Amino acid sequence: MAEPQSFIAYYRVSTDRQGRSGLGLDAQRDTVRRHIDHQAGELLAEFTEVESGKRSDRPQLHAALTACRTHRAVLIIAKLDRLARNARFLLTIVEGAGDEGVVFCDLPHVPAGPVGKFMLTQLAAVAELEAGLISQRTKDALRAAKAKGTKLGNPSLIAGSPIQALRASAVASARAKAWARDVLPYIEAARKAGAVTLSDLAEALECRGVRAARGGTRWSPSQVQRILSTSTE
Repeated sequence: MAEPQSFIAYYRVSTDRQGRSGLGLDAQRDTVRRHIDHQAGELLAEFTEVESGKRSDRPQLHAALTACRTHRAVLIIAKLDRLARNARFLLTIVEGAGDEGVVFCDLPHVPAGPVGKFMLTQLAAVAELEAGLISQRTKDALRAAKAKGTKLGNPSLIAGSPIQALRASAVASARAKAWARDVLPYIEAARKAGAVTLSDLAEALECRGVRAARGGTRWSPSQVQRILSTSTE
């Protein structure tokens, strides 16, 4: 019987608050563990970084890469954007992970090993090229408009206007959905532990110290219901 594949997990959160509260971090851990369980693999170690995705100097990531090479393990990451959005940086990580390669749970069809390395670098290169082209087209369009004397900006976007209200509503909706995705793993864990009613779930969130969207650790059944409703939209 073949030995189970070994994995080294790397997690990243952008702020100290996310790191302390577990928001985002617990979701990454849950995703990684589900993937490893599905592969009947073994998680050898976990490394967590509290750092912006724009920075390349990440001590925990380098420690994770060293562990991968030492144990001939696969580097596993919940989502590609938790590692890098820059093709050059991603290339150095893919090469540094060793022969077993890197697995991203949100790209389940990209295998570990040499083929996976090739596919990942192609994906990252295309994404970076697309972003660069969009940025360049935007700059060219702005320069052309300015040269023609066009007043840049949106003069109709004034305080209290319908356009501003719609945009504000869209931003608020996006933030609510992001918040619901972060809190939902705590709710699911509480359900598995036996919580049934909205009041039970609210109490569980308070006990875990999970903060509500507007701050504070007090939760009401109606707040829990909003999280559940938002997560299914």
